[in-house]
Amino acid sequence: MVLLVDIGNTHTHAAAADNSRVVADVTFPSDALALGQAELHLARLLRFAKRTSFVGAVFCSVVPKLNTPLKQLLRTQWNCPALQLTPKTVVGIGIDYPKPGTIGADRLANAIAAQARFGSPVVVVDFGTAVTFDVVDAKQNYTGGIIAPGLAAMTDYLHDKTALLPRIRIAEPKTIVGKNTEQAMLSGAVLGYRGLIAELLAQLKKELGARKLPVVATGGYASLMAEKMPTIRHVDPLLTVEGLRLVGQAHRPAWWQT
Repeated sequence: MVLLVDIGNTHTHAAAADNSRVVADVTFPSDALALGQAELHLARLLRFAKRTSFVGAVFCSVVPKLNTPLKQLLRTQWNCPALQLTPKTVVGIGIDYPKPGTIGADRLANAIAAQARFGSPVVVVDFGTAVTFDVVDAKQNYTGGIIAPGLAAMTDYLHDKTALLPRIRIAEPKTIVGKNTEQAMLSGAVLGYRGLIAELLAQLKKELGARKLPVVATGGYASLMAEKMPTIRHVDPLLTVEGLRLVGQAHRPAWWQT
């Protein structure tokens, strides 16, 4: 059983996979790695996968200071070697980008999985702390993308910077015209955000010169945002960890079963 770990700014997504698919996954606060609490969550993942240990791990991270705690935990708890996804370990796609080392490794994992599943060109929209758009062109090269504030980050900012606007739970608004402050904020956030995404996707399709442009969404609010957006036909909450699985499978370190 192989461990796949996507360390994000707010949450870490971990999954257990065999040689062909992801079989179980958990999400926990990234702070748990720094606080020495991640073992509990990974042990829970093993129970879900009906295993007792991991033979190896593949991980990506946008929080470099958490890489060492993860590797130390894997080594001391399961004697588990780890392969990190970087521009040097990318598989399945090329990179046409001036400074590859500045690309978030989770974005590379998304691009790898999207290209493997949908071909190219393809766009990934990842609804995390920030919403990111990642583009693989017709030549199968990662060419860059777009970064915008995340949906929750935007609404939390309104709450933090104003005296009267509440912190809200993101959900589908019932009407576009809000009858109270919370409803008005939901309309601006969810419906306005869909408008932002639709316009950016339209511009991407035009710039890529693509008649058809598969778009796959992932991340926390992917299902909510894609539900009423015909331009996003695919939602895959496991896209990032699937990209990590493909990286491990391609590199086939000694611990990866054939």
